[in-house]
Amino acid sequence: MPQELLRLIVAQVFLHSAMTGLRMSGPLLTLELGLGEVAVGVLVALFALTQVFLSVPAGRLADRMGLHRPLQVSVVLSILGCLGAFAFPRFEVLCMSALMTGASTGLTIIALQRHVGQMATTPEALRSYFSWLSLGPAFSNFLGPMFAGVLIDSLGHRWAFLGLAMLPLVSAWVIRPIAPRPSEASAQTSKRSWDLLKDLPLRRLLVINWFLASCWDVHTFMVPVLGHERGLSASAIGAILGGFALSAAGIRLLLPWVGRSFREWQLIATSMICASILLFIYPFMHQAWSMGVLSGFLGIFLGMVQPMVVSMLHQIAPVQRRGEALGLRLMAINASSSVMPMLLGLLGGALGAMGVFWSVAALVGAGARQCWHLKSARPTDE
Repeated sequence: MPQELLRLIVAQVFLHSAMTGLRMSGPLLTLELGLGEVAVGVLVALFALTQVFLSVPAGRLADRMGLHRPLQVSVVLSILGCLGAFAFPRFEVLCMSALMTGASTGLTIIALQRHVGQMATTPEALRSYFSWLSLGPAFSNFLGPMFAGVLIDSLGHRWAFLGLAMLPLVSAWVIRPIAPRPSEASAQTSKRSWDLLKDLPLRRLLVINWFLASCWDVHTFMVPVLGHERGLSASAIGAILGGFALSAAGIRLLLPWVGRSFREWQLIATSMICASILLFIYPFMHQAWSMGVLSGFLGIFLGMVQPMVVSMLHQIAPVQRRGEALGLRLMAINASSSVMPMLLGLLGGALGAMGVFWSVAALVGAGARQCWHLKSARPTDE
């Protein structure tokens, strides 16, 4: 792994950890303030809301400014968000902190992915680099909540927020030695971002990405519902979801080697077909261990997708507008995460848990054929 890539991964881990720590500690404080579950739901939704609206502008900023300026903005937003919660631990301030740290995370992801795409010189390097980069969120999803939890138990919520505000400083320090790469966006820019969707391969890739993000949302939302129907305990349901997360993180450790033997479209197509089959048979499982086994396999197939999608996006999108394309992808994912729980709730009420699993399985299985159209896609900047 190149040293520059390692620095980028560390920067992502500490910036993202500030958000994940706040996403855990903010709801806990909200409950302690006696505001209830509805307020918690609103607060958690706000972490993704800014990414829905700011992802495309963030992509344009990354195209114009490269790596360092967007990362500097991210560090400032993250620190101010956490310090605001430290200074004024009230619900309305926590909401502003959620918006700021969510925006910081989205801008960070886009700037880092775009820079890593510039580092790679071959498709094999793209697959390998993005596989390594995808490990960052897995580590930060552990580090942020654990760090915040220890500080809350020992010092209280306010000092936990202050501690989280220190994490982005590590990111700022780590990326300082990284040399900036030239921007390729000087000629582009009166064009609308939606014009990118006129490119058929890119449009297909974003639709495929939405299909697979929906699988992730279905599993996260419906497993507790299905587990409750089966009479499983809360700890058993938590273990099933935990196994999914561990499998998704574990497969990314192997992807740098797996990616040497297979192209992106092959791995994405395999993931879609296998995810469709697993979702179809999921409702037939009645024991926690059998649901856990399926959850683990589903984590493997869905966990390998994100690095492959981002790698292929860099080969399809115009080189001077890759940041915008990454922004469109992130916007679609966060919009799905905001809308899908409500949609799934309505479908669950009408069709039951089994009907939801089967509907999504059929949708994803039918969408897998789109991957074959991507195998002949060529980089637009050749």
